[in-house]
This record gives sequence, C-alpha cells and structure tokens, in this order.
Amino acid sequence: MTDDVLLAQTTRNGIVESSHYGAAIIMDAHGKTVFSAGDCATPIFPRSTVKALQALPLLSEGAADRFALPDTALALACASHQGEPEHIAVASDMLARTGYDYGVLECGTHWPLDNTSARALAAVGQTPCALHNCCSGKHAGFICLACSTGQEVAHYTRPEHPVMQTIARTLQDVTGAAHTAANMAVDGCAIPTWAIPLSALALGYARFASGIGLSPDRAEAAGRLRHAIAHNPTMIAGTGQFDTLVMQELAPRVLTKMGAEGVMIVALPEQGFGIAIKCRDGSVRAAETAAAALIARFARIENSPILAHYMRRPLKNWNGQRVGELRASPMLAEDFLPSAISDQT
Repeated sequence: MTDDVLLAQTTRNGIVESSHYGAAIIMDAHGKTVFSAGDCATPIFPRSTVKALQALPLLSEGAADRFALPDTALALACASHQGEPEHIAVASDMLARTGYDYGVLECGTHWPLDNTSARALAAVGQTPCALHNCCSGKHAGFICLACSTGQEVAHYTRPEHPVMQTIARTLQDVTGAAHTAANMAVDGCAIPTWAIPLSALALGYARFASGIGLSPDRAEAAGRLRHAIAHNPTMIAGTGQFDTLVMQELAPRVLTKMGAEGVMIVALPEQGFGIAIKCRDGSVRAAETAAAALIARFARIENSPILAHYMRRPLKNWNGQRVGELRASPMLAEDFLPSAISDQT
C-alpha cells in the first residue's frame, strides 16, 4: 500500500490547524496513469460521483428518447441537487412523463439542502417529499429506464431488480472493476454502491470524457450527458455549490461531481483525462480544494477566479473577518497555486 499524501491544509494565522490526507489519480482512457499520489489501489465507495455513469443506460437503452427528456432532465439524472424549486420541477416532470408521481420514488426524504428553499418550504407549512432528496433526479431516471424497458417499478432499488442489474453491468464495463455482492453495500439513497479502486473510478471518467473504450451506444450517451451537464450546471448541484460554480465558469472544458465522504471526480474532455480524489477523513471541502488544484494544473487553466478561490479558500468568522485559509497541497498544485488569497467569499 502506498502511503496517503497531504491534499490540503487549514491554517489560522499561518499555523496549521487541520491536515487532510488522501489520494488522487489521473488516468487516460487507455489506462495510462498521468498522475498518481497516495493509495489509489484500495477500494473506496465512490458514492455520488458515479451518477453520470449510472445515467448512461437512460440514454443507451432508449428511455431518454422515448420520454423526450430535455437536457435539464439528463443533467438532473447525474445530480446531487440542493432541492431548489427548479430541481423539484424537473424531477417532477421526469416522473410525469412516465405516468407516475413522487410516491414511486424509493430514495427517501430529507429537507432541501439549500437553506433558502428549506425555509421557504417551512414558511408555508409544507414538509419535504422524496422530490427534495438530492438524488431524486437520478431515481426519476431509474423510473424512466424501468418503464421504457417494461420492468415493474416497485423495488427498483434492490440489487436483483433488472434496473440495478443494468447499472451494475454498466459500471463494471466502464470502470473495469468488479461489481459483485462481494464489494457491494447500500448507498444513502437506498441503491447499491460498490467499493472500487480510485484508479478504476478515474479510468471510468476518462472513458466518459472521451468516449474511448466505450461501446458506440455508450459513447454517444456519454457525449449527450456531457453536453447536458455543461449547459445546465445549476441542475448538477445548485446555488453556491462547487460543481455548479466550477462548471458555470469552465464547462465544457471541465466537468466535476462531488460525492459523500470526501470523494471527487473530474472529467477533462479536451485532454481525455479522468481525475479521482479521496480525502481519507471524509472532508468534502478538502477534496474540492484538491480538485481545483489538479484542474488548474492538468487542464492548463490559468487566471481562473473560481479555481483560485478554491485552491486558497479564505475562511471567515461570523463577523466576516478573514481568519485563515484552506489551501491545496503544493505537491498537487505545483506552479498553479495562487500567491494571494482570493477576495471571494
């Protein structure tokens, strides 16, 4: 096992307060390692980072065309959204096209992750439903796939359901890693999740970024999803979120997707690279900082305000005073680490 490396540090008055260790790897679609640091071989749960790969059958199996899903819906199928009104409207419309409503969703219910949306819901005396779950777009896509292929929608989240079987085969084919009962667990939204090496996750997204190594139908599906995501970055996450902010500035050159427990992926279509990051302590913000550094370095993007902000992310107290920063490891950023702290909040 290769020892993990420093991905990011939090400092206060120049004194290190927290250090975040983990691993990062960049692969091309032919399986060549472009960059590697830390333990990229031990299997990790990719969590929500694989949503775009899970959405491939929605297009390759014909469901997206059968239900005439717009690009906003295709993007939402790949999303961990914040439960804002536009997210709810698109997820609801996806289900309506199949003749179902939110009652069919098996993802569970939580309040909108967007505070403004959650407060607005409470202010009118309403409670959340499954549409507000950050995975409702993905699950609506699963319902579309089940209906299009003539499958029962009940229990679609179970491993033995044909929809989940299709998802497992797709993930295995695209990443090259086994997806079997031996490495399977249950994700936060009730569907199966499989532990795979970080290197396999990066390879899968290099293939997603380029279409190389995919069957023709999957390559076409990947291209359509990349287009949908790039043109609808607010669908992928939402107001103030890393994925949305980065892609509003840099898509289609850069596509990103966060996952729980400090996992992050990046697809760089121009280079044909896939980047996978795991912050071992589960810190999402540290994974975001590491991702910004690797994007700047390997996509050769200079003078990007959003990347500069995340590479040296200012930390402020409740009075708005700048008290420290979350900074990417120089080993990741190399010569792209900004010398001055961004004024962005």
